[in-house]
Amino acid sequence: MRFQPYRSPSTGREVRAVLFDTFGTVVDWRTGVARHAAAFAAAHGHELDAEAFADDWRALYQPAMEAIRSGQRGFATLDALHRENLDQVLRRHGFDPGQLGGEALDGLNKCWHRLPPWPDSVKGLAAVRRSYIVGPLSNGNTSLLLDMAKNAGIPWDVIIGSDMTRTYKPLPQAYLRTAGFLDLNPGEVMLAAAHNNDLHAGRKAGLATAFIARPTEYGTGQVADLAPESDWDLSASSIPDLADRLGA
Repeated sequence: MRFQPYRSPSTGREVRAVLFDTFGTVVDWRTGVARHAAAFAAAHGHELDAEAFADDWRALYQPAMEAIRSGQRGFATLDALHRENLDQVLRRHGFDPGQLGGEALDGLNKCWHRLPPWPDSVKGLAAVRRSYIVGPLSNGNTSLLLDMAKNAGIPWDVIIGSDMTRTYKPLPQAYLRTAGFLDLNPGEVMLAAAHNNDLHAGRKAGLATAFIARPTEYGTGQVADLAPESDWDLSASSIPDLADRLGA
Protein backbone atom coordinates (compact mmCIF):
# COMPACT_ATOMS: atom_id res chain seq x y z
CA MET A 1 0.00 0.00 0.00
CA ARG A 2 1.32 3.44 -0.94
CA PHE A 3 2.54 5.51 2.02
CA GLN A 4 0.30 8.48 2.78
CA PRO A 5 2.21 11.39 4.36
CA TYR A 6 0.75 12.99 7.44
CA ARG A 7 -1.36 16.04 6.60
CA SER A 8 -1.01 18.80 9.19
CA PRO A 9 -4.36 20.09 10.47
CA SER A 10 -2.80 23.47 11.23
CA THR A 11 -1.08 24.08 7.87
CA GLY A 12 -3.30 22.01 5.59
CA ARG A 13 -0.23 20.57 3.89
CA GLU A 14 1.35 17.15 3.75
CA VAL A 15 4.48 17.02 5.91
CA ARG A 16 7.65 16.21 4.01
CA ALA A 17 10.30 16.96 6.64
CA VAL A 18 10.29 16.47 10.41
CA LEU A 19 12.95 18.65 12.00
CA PHE A 20 13.84 18.28 15.64
CA ASP A 21 14.88 20.65 18.35
CA THR A 22 18.02 18.94 19.58
CA PHE A 23 19.17 20.02 23.05
CA GLY A 24 16.70 18.39 25.41
CA THR A 25 14.51 16.83 22.71
CA VAL A 26 17.00 14.49 21.02
CA VAL A 27 19.97 14.59 23.42
CA ASP A 28 20.20 14.66 27.21
CA TRP A 29 22.38 17.76 27.61
CA ARG A 30 22.19 17.88 31.42
CA THR A 31 23.50 14.36 32.00
CA GLY A 32 26.16 14.75 29.33
CA VAL A 33 27.50 18.10 30.50
CA ALA A 34 27.45 17.01 34.14
CA ARG A 35 29.41 13.85 33.34
CA HIS A 36 32.11 15.77 31.48
CA ALA A 37 32.24 18.51 34.12
CA ALA A 38 32.66 15.95 36.91
CA ALA A 39 35.56 14.32 35.08
CA PHE A 40 37.13 17.74 34.44
CA ALA A 41 36.84 18.69 38.10
CA ALA A 42 38.30 15.37 39.28
CA ALA A 43 41.25 15.76 36.93
CA HIS A 44 41.97 19.13 38.54
CA GLY A 45 41.47 17.97 42.13
CA HIS A 46 38.30 20.01 42.55
CA GLU A 47 35.02 19.03 44.19
CA LEU A 48 31.97 19.94 42.11
CA ASP A 49 28.20 19.69 42.08
CA ALA A 50 28.25 18.65 38.45
CA GLU A 51 24.51 18.89 37.83
CA ALA A 52 24.39 22.41 39.28
CA PHE A 53 27.35 23.28 37.03
CA ALA A 54 25.46 21.98 33.98
CA ASP A 55 22.33 23.91 34.97
CA ASP A 56 24.28 27.14 35.51
CA TRP A 57 26.04 26.84 32.16
CA ARG A 58 22.77 26.17 30.38
CA ALA A 59 21.12 29.13 32.15
CA LEU A 60 23.47 31.50 30.28
CA TYR A 61 22.42 30.08 26.90
CA GLN A 62 19.35 32.24 26.24
CA PRO A 63 20.83 35.55 27.50
CA ALA A 64 23.88 35.05 25.26
CA MET A 65 21.73 34.46 22.19
CA GLU A 66 19.39 37.31 23.06
CA ALA A 67 22.23 39.80 22.61
CA ILE A 68 22.48 38.57 19.01
CA ARG A 69 18.74 38.34 18.40
CA SER A 70 18.30 41.91 19.63
CA GLY A 71 21.09 43.25 17.43
CA GLN A 72 23.36 44.24 20.31
CA ARG A 73 26.16 42.17 18.76
CA GLY A 74 26.84 40.38 15.51
CA PHE A 75 26.31 36.71 14.95
CA ALA A 76 28.53 34.31 16.90
CA THR A 77 28.27 30.53 16.88
CA LEU A 78 26.88 28.61 19.80
CA ASP A 79 30.34 27.12 20.33
CA ALA A 80 31.70 30.65 20.78
CA LEU A 81 28.88 31.61 23.16
CA HIS A 82 29.35 28.46 25.24
CA ARG A 83 33.07 29.18 25.50
CA GLU A 84 32.44 32.78 26.60
CA ASN A 85 29.97 31.58 29.23
CA LEU A 86 32.25 28.82 30.48
CA ASP A 87 34.66 31.18 32.24
CA GLN A 88 31.78 32.73 34.17
CA VAL A 89 30.43 29.34 35.26
CA LEU A 90 33.86 28.10 36.28
CA ARG A 91 34.39 31.13 38.52
CA ARG A 92 30.98 30.61 40.10
CA HIS A 93 32.04 27.08 41.02
CA GLY A 94 35.41 27.98 42.47
CA PHE A 95 37.75 27.59 39.51
CA ASP A 96 40.21 30.17 38.23
CA PRO A 97 39.99 29.90 34.44
CA GLY A 98 43.28 31.71 34.09
CA GLN A 99 45.04 28.83 35.83
CA LEU A 100 43.51 26.06 33.71
CA GLY A 101 44.92 26.67 30.23
CA GLY A 102 43.13 27.31 26.99
CA GLU A 103 43.46 23.76 25.67
CA ALA A 104 41.78 22.28 28.75
CA LEU A 105 38.96 24.82 28.60
CA ASP A 106 38.41 24.28 24.89
CA GLY A 107 38.25 20.55 25.57
CA LEU A 108 35.58 21.02 28.23
CA ASN A 109 33.65 23.31 25.91
CA LYS A 110 33.57 20.50 23.36
CA CYS A 111 31.44 18.43 25.75
CA TRP A 112 28.42 19.94 23.98
CA HIS A 113 29.57 18.03 20.88
CA ARG A 114 29.47 14.71 22.77
CA LEU A 115 26.06 14.65 24.42
CA PRO A 116 24.23 11.33 24.82
CA PRO A 117 20.94 10.74 23.02
CA TRP A 118 17.83 9.91 24.99
CA PRO A 119 17.37 6.11 24.93
CA ASP A 120 14.56 6.28 22.36
CA SER A 121 16.09 8.91 20.06
CA VAL A 122 18.17 6.92 17.57
CA LYS A 123 15.55 4.20 17.09
CA GLY A 124 12.77 6.76 16.78
CA LEU A 125 14.60 8.98 14.32
CA ALA A 126 15.43 5.97 12.15
CA ALA A 127 11.72 5.14 12.06
CA VAL A 128 10.68 8.68 11.12
CA ARG A 129 13.44 8.78 8.49
CA ARG A 130 11.92 5.87 6.59
CA SER A 131 9.14 8.17 5.41
CA TYR A 132 10.25 11.76 6.04
CA ILE A 133 13.33 13.96 5.76
CA VAL A 134 14.81 14.27 9.24
CA GLY A 135 17.27 16.80 10.58
CA PRO A 136 17.87 19.19 13.46
CA LEU A 137 16.23 22.58 13.77
CA SER A 138 18.58 23.74 16.46
CA ASN A 139 20.51 26.72 17.72
CA GLY A 140 23.64 24.58 17.46
CA ASN A 141 26.23 25.36 14.78
CA THR A 142 26.88 22.87 12.01
CA SER A 143 30.14 21.38 13.30
CA LEU A 144 28.63 20.93 16.77
CA LEU A 145 25.58 19.14 15.38
CA LEU A 146 27.71 17.03 13.04
CA ASP A 147 30.05 15.89 15.83
CA MET A 148 27.06 15.17 18.06
CA ALA A 149 25.44 13.05 15.37
CA LYS A 150 28.60 11.07 14.65
CA ASN A 151 29.25 10.48 18.35
CA ALA A 152 25.69 9.48 19.24
CA GLY A 153 24.73 7.67 16.02
CA ILE A 154 21.95 10.15 15.22
CA PRO A 155 20.71 9.36 11.67
CA TRP A 156 20.06 12.81 10.24
CA ASP A 157 19.44 13.22 6.50
CA VAL A 158 20.62 16.83 6.58
CA ILE A 159 22.19 19.25 9.06
CA ILE A 160 21.45 22.96 8.77
CA GLY A 161 23.15 24.75 11.65
CA SER A 162 22.49 28.22 12.98
CA ASP A 163 25.74 29.35 11.34
CA MET A 164 23.95 28.71 8.03
CA THR A 165 20.72 30.52 8.90
CA ARG A 166 22.71 33.22 10.78
CA THR A 167 20.01 33.62 13.38
CA TYR A 168 18.67 31.98 16.52
CA LYS A 169 15.30 30.59 17.49
CA PRO A 170 12.72 31.78 18.31
CA LEU A 171 13.12 34.47 15.64
CA PRO A 172 10.97 33.55 12.61
CA GLN A 173 13.91 33.51 10.19
CA ALA A 174 15.48 30.61 12.08
CA TYR A 175 12.54 28.45 11.02
CA LEU A 176 11.87 30.00 7.62
CA ARG A 177 15.47 29.93 6.38
CA THR A 178 15.79 26.28 7.38
CA ALA A 179 12.67 25.42 5.37
CA GLY A 180 14.07 27.50 2.51
CA PHE A 181 17.33 25.54 2.42
CA LEU A 182 15.21 22.41 1.91
CA ASP A 183 13.15 24.14 -0.81
CA LEU A 184 10.01 23.40 1.19
CA ASN A 185 7.00 25.49 2.07
CA PRO A 186 7.07 26.11 5.85
CA GLY A 187 3.81 24.19 6.16
CA GLU A 188 5.53 21.08 4.77
CA VAL A 189 7.98 21.13 7.69
CA MET A 190 7.07 19.80 11.11
CA LEU A 191 8.99 21.04 14.14
CA ALA A 192 9.22 18.39 16.85
CA ALA A 193 10.27 19.74 20.22
CA ALA A 194 10.04 19.20 23.96
CA HIS A 195 9.60 22.95 24.55
CA ASN A 196 6.26 24.66 24.17
CA ASN A 197 7.82 28.08 23.53
CA ASP A 198 9.78 26.68 20.58
CA LEU A 199 6.59 25.19 19.17
CA HIS A 200 4.70 28.47 19.59
CA ALA A 201 7.38 30.25 17.55
CA GLY A 202 7.49 27.50 14.94
CA ARG A 203 3.73 27.57 14.50
CA LYS A 204 3.79 31.37 14.20
CA ALA A 205 6.32 30.96 11.37
CA GLY A 206 3.94 28.59 9.60
CA LEU A 207 5.37 25.19 10.53
CA ALA A 208 3.46 22.13 11.63
CA THR A 209 4.19 21.19 15.24
CA ALA A 210 4.66 18.13 17.43
CA PHE A 211 5.30 18.02 21.18
CA ILE A 212 7.57 15.28 22.57
CA ALA A 213 7.54 14.89 26.35
CA ARG A 214 10.94 15.03 28.08
CA PRO A 215 9.85 15.42 31.72
CA THR A 216 13.36 14.92 33.18
CA GLU A 217 15.35 17.22 30.89
CA TYR A 218 16.10 19.39 33.94
CA GLY A 219 16.14 16.49 36.39
CA THR A 220 13.44 14.98 38.55
CA GLY A 221 12.34 18.38 39.86
CA GLN A 222 11.41 19.78 36.43
CA VAL A 223 8.32 21.98 36.53
CA ALA A 224 8.02 23.30 32.94
CA ASP A 225 7.18 21.58 29.65
CA LEU A 226 5.76 18.53 31.35
CA ALA A 227 2.84 18.44 28.92
CA PRO A 228 1.66 20.11 25.72
CA GLU A 229 0.33 23.59 26.39
CA SER A 230 -1.52 24.13 23.12
CA ASP A 231 -3.29 22.23 20.38
CA TRP A 232 -0.14 21.12 18.57
CA ASP A 233 -0.69 18.93 15.52
CA LEU A 234 0.68 15.92 17.40
CA SER A 235 1.73 15.10 20.94
CA ALA A 236 3.93 12.10 21.70
CA SER A 237 5.56 10.44 24.68
CA SER A 238 8.74 9.62 22.72
CA ILE A 239 10.21 9.81 19.23
CA PRO A 240 9.10 6.25 18.36
CA ASP A 241 5.60 7.25 19.48
CA LEU A 242 5.82 10.26 17.16
CA ALA A 243 6.88 7.98 14.31
CA ASP A 244 3.79 5.85 14.90
CA ARG A 245 1.54 8.89 14.92
CA LEU A 246 3.08 10.08 11.65
CA GLY A 247 2.42 6.69 10.07
CA ALA A 248 6.14 6.22 9.44
